[in-house]
Amino acid sequence: MGHLTTCVVFFLLAFVTYTYASGVFEVHNNCPYTVWAAATPVGGGRRLERGQSWWFWAPPGTKMARIWGRTNCNFDGAGRGGCQTGDCGGVLECKGWGKPPNTLAEYALNQFSNLDFWDISVIDGFNIPMSFGPTKPGPGKCHGIQCTANINGECPGQLRVPGGCNNPCTTFGGQQYCCTQGPCGPTELSRWFKQRCPDAYSYPQDDPTSTFTCQSWTTDYKVMFCPYGSVHNETTNFPLEMPTSTLEVA
Repeated sequence: MGHLTTCVVFFLLAFVTYTYASGVFEVHNNCPYTVWAAATPVGGGRRLERGQSWWFWAPPGTKMARIWGRTNCNFDGAGRGGCQTGDCGGVLECKGWGKPPNTLAEYALNQFSNLDFWDISVIDGFNIPMSFGPTKPGPGKCHGIQCTANINGECPGQLRVPGGCNNPCTTFGGQQYCCTQGPCGPTELSRWFKQRCPDAYSYPQDDPTSTFTCQSWTTDYKVMFCPYGSVHNETTNFPLEMPTSTLEVA
């Protein structure tokens, strides 16, 4: 009986630790249109109307993680369909990465020196203005960042696609733009993104100015689509939505 009681106590302590530990992510839609939020490898996906939030918990050690928004989606009652931007294999609950263009929030929790590493990236292009940061800012580079420029409206013609602005790697490929075979530097096109979003990754080796850190277990995080003051170009860059599913997700 004593062994059973001890097990129950440990279970309750583990539950409380899980429930109240840092590593909780809030994804909030401040856009005047529907955004289908996506998150991998934990989270999946959720439809967010204007003003709605979605919370999920990412365990320590989570890495290569992404949060992004999908636009102009159409899903059936089984959660299958597609999106104009950010589509992840035609499903509401994402398991893999999204199809460019999509503005990314990236993170890795409790890594080297017990730090969380996180960033905003336009390496996969841009579709929705975004802010990302800790709910409890700390010293150094533990503070919120954003990418809210009029990238869709000003996108260079060769990168422009329906609903967003592609990154040059997606459009042209090759070592110059994709940096897949060793060191590389910025290009004229990556500098175009960097000038508009100085804190965001603009090409794969843009680490010094684009990686942010917080001490692990000291804060939760919030991603906001269309943060206050951003340019969202609803009419120009976001056509009328396709008919939406009757699927309701709490």
